[in-house]
Amino acid sequence: MPKHLTLRVHLPPALAQQLGARRKQTGQTLSAIIIQALERLLGDEDQTVFQTSTVNALMEGVSTGDMTMGELKTHGDFGLGTFDGLDGEMIELDGKVFQVRADGHAHPVEDSARTPFATVSFFKADESARVDRPCDQPAMLAAVAAMLPSQNIFHAVRIEGRFAYVKTRAVAKQDKSVGLEDAARGEPIFEFRDVEGTVVGFFTPDYLRGVNVPGYHLHFITADRSAGGHMLDCRTRDVTIKIHHTPEFELGTPGTEEFLQADLSRDHTAAITKVEH
Repeated sequence: MPKHLTLRVHLPPALAQQLGARRKQTGQTLSAIIIQALERLLGDEDQTVFQTSTVNALMEGVSTGDMTMGELKTHGDFGLGTFDGLDGEMIELDGKVFQVRADGHAHPVEDSARTPFATVSFFKADESARVDRPCDQPAMLAAVAAMLPSQNIFHAVRIEGRFAYVKTRAVAKQDKSVGLEDAARGEPIFEFRDVEGTVVGFFTPDYLRGVNVPGYHLHFITADRSAGGHMLDCRTRDVTIKIHHTPEFELGTPGTEEFLQADLSRDHTAAITKVEH
C-alpha cells in the first residue's frame, strides 16, 4: 500500500465555498485543511466519548429525540442513554442498540429511533481484570476505581459475567416536558437472580456535573439480550471488568427549540443523585 493516497473528490458547491473561505482565513493549503478535518473525524475516535445533550436538559424536561440511532452509531459502538419522551433505557453493546421499556423487556431498535440524550464511545479495553469472588456493588465499583489512572477524564466501563443479583429500573414514556425526576417517581423495578449479563456504563469526572451524571452511570442487559434497565444495585459472582480510557470528550447539542429555549442554569446535582442511584 502506498505511503500517501491521492483522492479526487467532488464537493457540493456550498462545501467548496466553505473550504475556500477557510483557506483564505487561515492561509492553509486545501490538502492541509482536508487532512486536519479527517484526522479530527477518524484519528482519535477510539479515545473519544461522544454525548448528545446534557443530563440537566433531561432534568428540565427536554426529552424530544433529536439524533437518530443511525447517527449515534457513527460516534460509538458502546453506550447508554434514553429515547424520545424518556421511553425506557438505552443500551448499545457491540454496535447493537437495545431499548428496555417499562415492562423490563429489552428490544432491538431501528436506526430511525431517536434519542434526546446518549453517551457513546468505540469501546477498546485498555484495562481488564477478573473478579471471581462475591462482591456487592460498592466493592465492585471499588475494583473499578482501582483500575482508573485518573478520575479527571471519562472512562467507559464494561462488566461481564455472572451476577448473584441485579436490580434495575426503566422509566415509562412521558408526556412532553416532564423532567427526569418526576418521570422516575413510581418507576417499575426489576430484580434478577443468578443471571449472566453485561453492565454498560461510564465514569464521569465530578467537574462535569450537569453535563453528565457525576461518577458511575450504569445500565444492565442480560446475556440473551432479553431484559435489563438502569442498574441500581448488584452482587457479583464471577465477572470480568474492562475499562476503556477516553480522555477526549465531544458534546453535541440538540437543535430543537425545546433545548435552545430551556433554562439549563439550575443545579440539579442532588436530584440527579437521587434519580440515578
